[in-house]
Amino acid sequence: MAVINADNQHVKLKKDIRKIYFIAQDCEGEPQCAIKDVLAPSVDKWSIFCLYNLAYNKVLRFNKLKSYIPGISSRMLSVTLKKLEAANLVHRKLYAEVPPRVEYRLTDFGYQFATKLVDLNLWIYNESQES
Repeated sequence: MAVINADNQHVKLKKDIRKIYFIAQDCEGEPQCAIKDVLAPSVDKWSIFCLYNLAYNKVLRFNKLKSYIPGISSRMLSVTLKKLEAANLVHRKLYAEVPPRVEYRLTDFGYQFATKLVDLNLWIYNESQES
């Protein structure tokens, strides 16, 4: 019996899921786990909009970023950016000027992560359109 591509994909998926479970077991009881540290701060609505806007525009100042995200308050944007910075997805650069100037950009890891989120989002959108 010949092995078809779908069979290979299923086998690869099972191996990847097994790998994820092993990684998660290694994280038990440890305060730092990469999967939790990246996914938890980035899967809410405001974080995704921040990531997308920073990926699209490369570098943004606080008020410009706020203007691109309808409905977000200054406080929520500040909290979200701090959370993304702590997860190593966003880099904050403060310039010693009067008044102070702060710019935000994605880290290399943040850019790669945003790329994967866009792929996931497009896949979900396309799947929902076919239903």
